[in-house]
Amino acid sequence: MARIVGYIASSLDGFIATADENLDWLTQQPDLNLGEFDYRNFIARIRTVVMGRATYDWIERYPGAWEYDGKRVIVVTSRPIDNPKGPLETRSDIPALIAELRALDDGDVWMLGGGKLQMTFMQQGALDEIEIYIISEIIGGGIPLFPPTGLRSTGKLISAQALHSSCARLHYSFD
Repeated sequence: MARIVGYIASSLDGFIATADENLDWLTQQPDLNLGEFDYRNFIARIRTVVMGRATYDWIERYPGAWEYDGKRVIVVTSRPIDNPKGPLETRSDIPALIAELRALDDGDVWMLGGGKLQMTFMQQGALDEIEIYIISEIIGGGIPLFPPTGLRSTGKLISAQALHSSCARLHYSFD
């Protein structure tokens, strides 16, 4: 059975992007070395990437190559994607998708992107673990790590580590 995991960065004040979807507060961190927790190590163990439509649209606008070659990519959307940036599948039925993902046995599933889809999976009891990288930048507003939904849940803290003078890693599991 596949584990469904999150891997996401947040500003110190709880945002994953500025209001205009800018990530410069994250991408311009000087000498940020996450060692064994580096994105390249994380993505190497992922077989399936799941993202919402807003994340896909952001990736499509971002210059550069499709970063998910060799991965199964699923975009949760009810609208068709014309001329996708890379190979992908679409789904709109979240409970059916969760059942499909749980039946996989070829590697972990990554909930890529913003907290909206991750929160939907949490509400369904389907997010097993999340790694949150807190970057010591206050960006003053933007897109929140998790949108307010009224969900109350308690994760179990697996570990908390300072990785750099400007980054802490929090790793939680949800049962």
